[in-house]
Amino acid sequence: MAEPSVPRLSVDIVSDVMCPWCIIGWLKFQSVMAHFAGRLDFRVQWHPFELNPDMPPEGEDAAEHVMRKYGITAEQSRANSGKMAGVAAELGFAFNRGPDFRMRNSFDAHRLLTWAGALEEAEQAAATGVQTALKLALFAAHFTENRDVSDQAVLADVAASVGLDRARATMVLASGEFGEMVRTEQAYWADQNITGVPAFILGGRMLIRGAQDPEVFIRVIENKVLAAAA
Repeated sequence: MAEPSVPRLSVDIVSDVMCPWCIIGWLKFQSVMAHFAGRLDFRVQWHPFELNPDMPPEGEDAAEHVMRKYGITAEQSRANSGKMAGVAAELGFAFNRGPDFRMRNSFDAHRLLTWAGALEEAEQAAATGVQTALKLALFAAHFTENRDVSDQAVLADVAASVGLDRARATMVLASGEFGEMVRTEQAYWADQNITGVPAFILGGRMLIRGAQDPEVFIRVIENKVLAAAA
């Protein structure tokens, strides 16, 4: 007798590589997927959101950016950064923000991620899960390694590090390919009232905002996904 199929749950995550709470939110969500292992088949897709769409190519000093954007003091900025670093460390991710840490323009990173997502949609076996792998590698490059993820050569290197074709990644970045798709997606999520990230959309209809604790997701899935399917 064939084993019963495991229900599939789509997980759309709207986020920005520049967003520290986005990597924290993902690390928390991994516990959710582990909790439902064998009961649900999670299909994750990442979608673009730019916290700072007008960020210049040279970027901006991160501390100065945060103080200016949120109207806080240097002491408050350091306290907030320390809090996020502590939470991330507990989840196994290192924030290594040195004195030269900068916020970057993330548009090209989103183009690269959209390309990786298109490979998955084409059901290329070698590309399975590659968009998530690329997203995590970009988070690490920015927050842990302090690399300039607005630089196209850096982006191509990161793409190659997760098994993507570096030459093809270079061509995508140089050509401007997937730029219109990124803009279209951004406009769509704005129309869905996504004004901050991370935002998780479960099953195409259940929106959970922010880097919530696993219990929040587990409760929603138990009550609105599994209970409905029972």
